[in-house]
Amino acid sequence: METRTKIIIGVITVAVLGLAGTLSVLRQRDQGIEVRVETVERRDLEEIVTASGNIRARRTVDISSDVQGRVLDLYVDEGDDVVAGQTLLRLEPDQYEANLSRAEASLAQARSQEAQQTANLTQAQRDLDRLVQLRARDSLLVSRQQLDDARTRVEVQEAAVESASNGVSVAVAGVDESEDRLSKTVFTAPMAGKVTRLNVEEGETVIIGTMNNPGSLVLTISDLSVIEVVVQVDETEVSEISLGDSAGVRIDAFPDRRFEGTVTEIGNSAINPPSGQAANQQAAIDFEVVLTLAPNDAPLRPDLSATADIVVESRLDALSVPIIALTVRDRDDTGGEGGEAGSEASRSDRDEPTDVEGAFVVSDGTVQFVPVEIGIAGQEYFEVLSGLQEGDSVVAGPYQRIRQLRSGDDISVMDEGSGEEG
Repeated sequence: METRTKIIIGVITVAVLGLAGTLSVLRQRDQGIEVRVETVERRDLEEIVTASGNIRARRTVDISSDVQGRVLDLYVDEGDDVVAGQTLLRLEPDQYEANLSRAEASLAQARSQEAQQTANLTQAQRDLDRLVQLRARDSLLVSRQQLDDARTRVEVQEAAVESASNGVSVAVAGVDESEDRLSKTVFTAPMAGKVTRLNVEEGETVIIGTMNNPGSLVLTISDLSVIEVVVQVDETEVSEISLGDSAGVRIDAFPDRRFEGTVTEIGNSAINPPSGQAANQQAAIDFEVVLTLAPNDAPLRPDLSATADIVVESRLDALSVPIIALTVRDRDDTGGEGGEAGSEASRSDRDEPTDVEGAFVVSDGTVQFVPVEIGIAGQEYFEVLSGLQEGDSVVAGPYQRIRQLRSGDDISVMDEGSGEEG
């Protein structure tokens, strides 16, 4: 019995609500559909592409170690300003100094061997000259065999001198290599800038990289005199951007400031190309766009989050209509010029679009759908190329009621303070 009573109460409630809704609709039809109305005016419009990214310095140098060793002295801290050639840190040089001493000793030994072989060559040449002179006086004093042996000894000594000379070259190269490795225990700044990253402390050991093991990143120096913003732009919008386009940049760390920038680079390939994605994974195709910020006094740092509003098109004093006022109707339902003939034409030409974009123009308490050709899209308004005139009143909300409107419907203007959502 209780379940039956609940069902009856539910049915009565639904009927009452339906009756109330029907009465509301009938009352609304009698009074006209309540809408917001706005006048078509001239405005300055900007079409904007918005993208997010991060701050970076135009020039950044990551300093890694070419030799392995323990940090002996560290002369800078993160955030310090440095000049080109300034000493940043030193590694323990003992091992590399010993290698240099060994290389210098090898060089001295090679030069001694070269001097010895040169002296032997001189002696062999003198012996040959003396035998040649004796044979010239009397051929019986020196046999041809003795003369040939002397010439052979000279040739052998010449080869020994050349070998010793090559040994000296090898030793010199060894000294140069040792000096170079010793010099790499001292790190100097390759350019003027700020130390934006410091990854070592005194006493730590830095290592060199191998094929499968990256070396130690010791520190990073950034030239913050020129700051860039690197943003990711969707493939559907990147074609609209051109080099030199201006942009307003909002940086999260400075919410009350707006920075000006210019597009200086546009990526020619996707950040994550489809060929590098998994077969079952469909990632967004984004392109990298770089903007250069205008000089400013803000203490910017690399990696700060930023959002750029890139102005891709602008119009001054352009006739404009609210974006929300634009809607789409079937060509047969527009009530525009051509009437039935237009309908037959659309049916005969299957390539012609059946939907028409336009707005509802208000006149004497009723609305008429008017096809509108639009240009660029601003933040809240479209540029009007044709279809509307300056001073026309158009329905500008709420959105649900614009969807329900038809040409000839009666309307009433909504109070400004009604607060109904569009």
